[in-house]
Amino acid sequence: MSQYTSYQVDARGVARLSLNRPDVHNAFDDVMIAELIEALNSAENDDAVRVLVLQSAGKNFSAGADLNWMRSMADKDYQQNIDDAGELSLLMQRLDELSKPTIALVQGAAFGGAVGLAACCDMVLAQPKTSFCLSEVKIGLIPAVISPYVVKAIGERQSRRYMLTAERFFAEQALALGLVHRIVDDFEPALAEWLDALLNNSPQALDACKSLIANVGSRPIDASVRKHTIEAIAKIRVSDEGQEGLSAFLEKRPAAWRNDS
Repeated sequence: MSQYTSYQVDARGVARLSLNRPDVHNAFDDVMIAELIEALNSAENDDAVRVLVLQSAGKNFSAGADLNWMRSMADKDYQQNIDDAGELSLLMQRLDELSKPTIALVQGAAFGGAVGLAACCDMVLAQPKTSFCLSEVKIGLIPAVISPYVVKAIGERQSRRYMLTAERFFAEQALALGLVHRIVDDFEPALAEWLDALLNNSPQALDACKSLIANVGSRPIDASVRKHTIEAIAKIRVSDEGQEGLSAFLEKRPAAWRNDS
């Protein structure tokens, strides 16, 4: 039974994973991290899941790491801290590499590790007054585990500013930085648009497309990259869904994966 999160999958295959500690602004500790990893593993291994939505209960997305949890880690030795940080790193990796599309709904405040969660998702919706902060250096720490994902999302130059100053920035700036994709007052209508678009697309192609982006995104365009792209399109063309998609297009009918209801 989940203590700090909830996870549900609807009939369309939309999984909703929610941080559920509103009394402490959805701050995460080792228990929440373990529950989030378990839910992501369930989504990954469930063929019925088509899209994952990461959200939170209450007025704030997440305050980042729980202060009591961080205080307890300060009393532990180096190896115990290695093990603990390894779990948070695993959470970020699982979310970043999930084969299904991921959408984050970010409201209120997103501090510290919560910025990492947003950066790991494929798409992010934020409300106009949402604030973000990479606050770790204020308390003598660094945003180490989330840094690969945040730097990839907003770039090295902007990371230097926001990780070093620990200044708060808001939705409009997050949009300009590339951390957020859309700013909306109400999540659900905008989310419905994205879900409709995603659920019309081939699950195999979405998986392959995410893998493609991860593979070519930060590499120079050389012979090995071109070889990878050639092999990737050839593989998807002869796949079951590639064949079905082409047949459906030529026959002017919905593809088998479509759920127009």
